[in-house]
Amino acid sequence: MIYETAEAWRNAANKRVLLFGMSGLGKTHVSNMLRSQGAWYHYSVDYRIGTRYMGELIADNFKREAMKVPLLSELLLTDSVYIASNITFDNLAPLSTYLGKPGAPEKGGLPFDEYMRRQDQHRSAEISALLDTPRFIERAQELYGYGDFVCDSGGSICEVVDPDDPDDEVLTTLSQHLLPVWIEGTEAHTADLIARFDRAPKPMYYQPEFLCAAWAEYLSENKISEGDVDPDAFVRWTYARALAHRRPRYAAMAANWGVKVRAEEVIALRSPADFIELIAQALERE
Repeated sequence: MIYETAEAWRNAANKRVLLFGMSGLGKTHVSNMLRSQGAWYHYSVDYRIGTRYMGELIADNFKREAMKVPLLSELLLTDSVYIASNITFDNLAPLSTYLGKPGAPEKGGLPFDEYMRRQDQHRSAEISALLDTPRFIERAQELYGYGDFVCDSGGSICEVVDPDDPDDEVLTTLSQHLLPVWIEGTEAHTADLIARFDRAPKPMYYQPEFLCAAWAEYLSENKISEGDVDPDAFVRWTYARALAHRRPRYAAMAANWGVKVRAEEVIALRSPADFIELIAQALERE
């Protein structure tokens, strides 16, 4: 770890952290607070994925749908309209929409092979966006004068790294430049996230081995074929399993590469000074 002790962290001229954990537990909230109340540069991995690495794919998907509408088709072919993604740090819907959900096309589902192709695109994009972090640390300091840096990672970071491999390229690169910090949720938080997801299921990235096994189990359990799958029903069914699959991977990342804080501690933060003290306490607990 780049900060071995609480004292080293408190005295560091430049404080750099990587926040990771389940989506919905405060990574972006804390990052926004650090950016708005303090002199912290906020690097959003999901935003980088949706703009730099998958922006063209997302826009082309919008255009593909627009070409099915005669009026829009004519305007696109004559360069009379411009279609683009309006993705932001707080609104990643264009990226989620592109990822999609597998299942019946009449219910908005994608063929499973196409779904897996988009999942693979996301995996490559996420790894690239994570490996871009050191360049953005340098860019933040050289261009804008930001010494403090927070990397707001996506919930799927644990799916694209091997936390038990000391030579993992992504984690090695990140840990050389930042302190990885796991925001750990409780069983109550997990239940709340599942209930929230059930109300508004959204596409996610999953590890391919996990996803293929889940898909096969779902088809077998419900005795249905690919074309009969309700996309929302499948992702609802998968979500709780995905959280259980991710938790030990997050824990290994924290144990082998960084520190952990509790979600309730994060929720209580009111200022960058509070955050700095929380990380110091986490280092003292190690």
